Amino acid sequence: MNEITQEIMKLKDEKNAAFQAKLSPTIDPKTCLGTRVPDLRKLAMKAEKMDCFEEFLAELPHEYYDENILHSILLSRMKPFERCLEQVERFLPYVDNWAVCDTLRPKIFAKKKDRVFEEAMKWARSSEVYTCRFGVDMMMTYFLDEDFRPECLEIPASIVSEEYYVNMMIAWHFATALAKQWDATIPYIEEGRLSVWTHNKTIQKARESYRITDEQKEYLKSLKR
Repeated sequence: MNEITQEIMKLKDEKNAAFQAKLSPTIDPKTCLGTRVPDLRKLAMKAEKMDCFEEFLAELPHEYYDENILHSILLSRMKPFERCLEQVERFLPYVDNWAVCDTLRPKIFAKKKDRVFEEAMKWARSSEVYTCRFGVDMMMTYFLDEDFRPECLEIPASIVSEEYYVNMMIAWHFATALAKQWDATIPYIEEGRLSVWTHNKTIQKARESYRITDEQKEYLKSLKR
C-alpha cells in the first residue's frame, strides 16, 4: 500500500463513511473511508513532499473513494499548467462520482483560459458522464464573468443526456449564467432550449439565488414548463 494511502487510512471515520456514501450513491460504500475534506487538504500539502507522490498519482484506478478525493485536491494544486492538464486527462476516465468531479478545480487553469476553453469544449461533448460534467463545470467556473463566451451557453444547451449528474450540472450552469449573464442566457429559457427537467431545475436553482432579483424570479416562475 502506498504511503500516502496509509496516511489516508489514519484519517478514516466509519460513522462519516456511511454519511458520505449516501451523498454519493454511485460509489461502492465499501470504498468510502469517511475521511473529511479539510483533513485531506492538509494531507495534500504533506503528500506533495513525499517520495511516493508520483507513484500515488500513477496508481489508477485507486481502491478508495477517499484516494480519489485526495487525487482531485492534489491536481487542483498542481503546477505548471501542461503537467496539470496531462494529469487531469489521465484522471478523468477514473472519476465515477460527482464529489470527486466537483473537487477537481485546478487553480492553474485560471492562467491559461484560452487553452482551458478548448479543452472544456471537448470535455463537455464527452459521452462519459463525469468528463462531460467536468467540462460544463469548467465553463461555469471560468467563462461566465469577464471571459464570457456565447459558446459556454450553446454547448451545454446542446447536450442531450439522460444522466442525472450531467443534467444537474447543466441546470447549475444555467442558473449561474442567469445571475451573471442574464441578457445572453434568458432566451435559452424563453425558447425552451433545455430538456423539461433541466429547464425547471434551472429555474428552481435560479429562484433560490440571492443574485437574482425578485422581478427576475417572478418572470422565471412564469416560464416553468
